[in-house]
Amino acid sequence: MAGTDDSMDDDPLYVLTAALLTPARFPAVLGDDYPEACAALGLEPYDRGYGLVMGQDRAGARWTVVVDDVSLVAVAIASWDCGIEYDLSPGERTVVCALPGWPLALSVRAPGLPAPHDPEPEPGSEEDDGNGPSDGTETDRSGNEDSAWHPLAPPDTDSWGPAQRRLGADEVALQWAVWRERLSAAVATDSTADTDAADTKDGGPKSTALSHQGVRRVLKELHSYVETAPPLGRVRSSFAPGEARTLRADGPGWSFVARTDDMAFILLDEEPGEILPVGRGTELPALLTALDKMAVRPA
Repeated sequence: MAGTDDSMDDDPLYVLTAALLTPARFPAVLGDDYPEACAALGLEPYDRGYGLVMGQDRAGARWTVVVDDVSLVAVAIASWDCGIEYDLSPGERTVVCALPGWPLALSVRAPGLPAPHDPEPEPGSEEDDGNGPSDGTETDRSGNEDSAWHPLAPPDTDSWGPAQRRLGADEVALQWAVWRERLSAAVATDSTADTDAADTKDGGPKSTALSHQGVRRVLKELHSYVETAPPLGRVRSSFAPGEARTLRADGPGWSFVARTDDMAFILLDEEPGEILPVGRGTELPALLTALDKMAVRPA
């Protein structure tokens, strides 16, 4: 999966992995929507999006190279996912900026290089604390003023909060069949399930989540998304088996994942570690259809 890119700078970058940062596909750990994810990296939320190439220089320092050739990065990711080697080497003209650090947690390292570490600002540069501008402002590698040398770092996911909540929703989306089976098994063994709960598809397991105030709040906010468009990327639609779509949506303090042909799950900041099921019932199908129509989709 790794490759060496000699075209970015005089100091080659050993590529470890890459990620897309587009309205339809971005690391949800960075924010509830595309503009928020871009802001975490100091980038403008251009509609075409970016590719994030993460690696180490020959000193072992962590760097994230931002490129505008989204298609190239997408091909590399798809190849790696299929177990196919791909030398990701973006051309110099596609490089938007090079940012110190990594925005995502990586467990890999380049062989033969020192352990990954944050780079230090070059001596004498504006980022160097000892030689900054006389007015006290500094410029980071993304071109933003009033910014000290702060290498990128992954959001804290050790404790429950927005980042871990969004990661949890992503995991449910990726492992939908597993979570659906867990719910079915749990309800099948619970003979005291609430008889007033909404039924899921095809008379399957029931959900008591509609009696939850937080769930009702989320469903109300989702209806507002249909009426008034939220920030770009706040609602995303991706492929699912058959003719269904997988929906992912986020908002202040909550995350939502659903299948258009099935039910939904909600995660809340105020409910650490809880994944609340929402039965299909009579109202959810119309909401899912409306959300899918207004959601952004991968190109």
